[in-house]
Amino acid sequence: MSTTSRLPGLRDHAPRDRRRLVADAAGVDPDDLAALDPQDGLTVARADHMVENVIGMIGVPVGAATNFTVDAVDRIVPMATEEPSVVAAASNAARIARTTGGFSTSSTGDVMIAQIQILDAVDPEGTRLRLLEARDELLALADAQDPVLVSFGGGARDVSVRTLPTRTGTQVVLHLHVDVRDAMGANAVNTMAEAIAPRVAEIARARTLLRILTNKADLRLTRARAVFPADLLGGAQVAADIEAASAFAEADPYRAATHNKGIMNGITAVVLATGNDTRAVEAGCHSHAARSGLYRALSRFERDAAGDIVGTIEVPLAVGLVGGATRAHPAAQAAVRLLGVTTARELAATIAAVGLAQNLAACRALAAEGIQRGHMTLHARTIAASAGAAVDEIGEVAARIVADGRIRVEHARDVLAEVRAARVPR
Repeated sequence: MSTTSRLPGLRDHAPRDRRRLVADAAGVDPDDLAALDPQDGLTVARADHMVENVIGMIGVPVGAATNFTVDAVDRIVPMATEEPSVVAAASNAARIARTTGGFSTSSTGDVMIAQIQILDAVDPEGTRLRLLEARDELLALADAQDPVLVSFGGGARDVSVRTLPTRTGTQVVLHLHVDVRDAMGANAVNTMAEAIAPRVAEIARARTLLRILTNKADLRLTRARAVFPADLLGGAQVAADIEAASAFAEADPYRAATHNKGIMNGITAVVLATGNDTRAVEAGCHSHAARSGLYRALSRFERDAAGDIVGTIEVPLAVGLVGGATRAHPAAQAAVRLLGVTTARELAATIAAVGLAQNLAACRALAAEGIQRGHMTLHARTIAASAGAAVDEIGEVAARIVADGRIRVEHARDVLAEVRAARVPR
């Protein structure tokens, strides 16, 4: 558990010193974060046991987002992302929310759904009712597949069945609801679905085809809320414009796509850093955004009676701390230690808070100076590095190309040549 997430001036230190500072602030041994250094992290030998045909690794920067208070607990949040401004923006929004107590969250629990597709049912509605009558039998059969999960308080919770008209005829679909506790849950629910499928086919007097989880995890929702004071956002007009921008994203799918991409900038970065399944989470979030039949914003920003912005978000987050890359990847283990979460629900709460913070920061930038100003200032450092600037040259080259208003690689090369010429002793 973090002792404090407030670390002003962190960006002024070298990466190794930052790692020590965040370890001290999080109350963990600096050696626990050693795997975040590429030299001590994932090896080719270990990677060879994680996926097929390994030929190497690709590195992604991991930044520490600061200032987060989630459910009255300070969290220093590891974010794996290649995009400039994401970590800084989330940290700044969290600093603003911190003045009103930070982020409050709630959830529906840790239930995942496995689907069993049933074909060739002669009486689809009768099949549906027969399967519902066998609910207790099917739940018991499912639980028998994973006694360890059951011993931790998880297991099969319910069965629902529906008929589904399709272009190939009416199908019957059974949903098995499983409390997966602190696991992401894919393996558990898939194993249970496979195990009960033969009995489902017998009861249905038909055949089963697909037996697999759905990433539309709408029984595993996490919600986050925070208040952002208008005066810290830039004043009443900026707050009003943030609300108007939010309303735009709620009504228009073209805007919602980019609005939600900003949310996922934060969510995906934490999911990736902690070794969870980014594709599953992204699929779940985007399907949730379209649950009304129209793709909409996943968050909402509205003004309260005092004129401050109240930000809210609701997203399905199938994340866990048990199994998968979270256990196999040393850097993911280090990220979880830094974060200080002990349950999947705490992890999901933090992820939702980061998504809301990142989104607020983007909406504020759009409503105030425009997104490019801050983003391109940070992007200039990447451009300087791409132009060949050494570590001790990047800052100067970046500052020059920003001042010139020409943040392009070819201009950075020219500036780099001038910087180097000026350093040559005469």
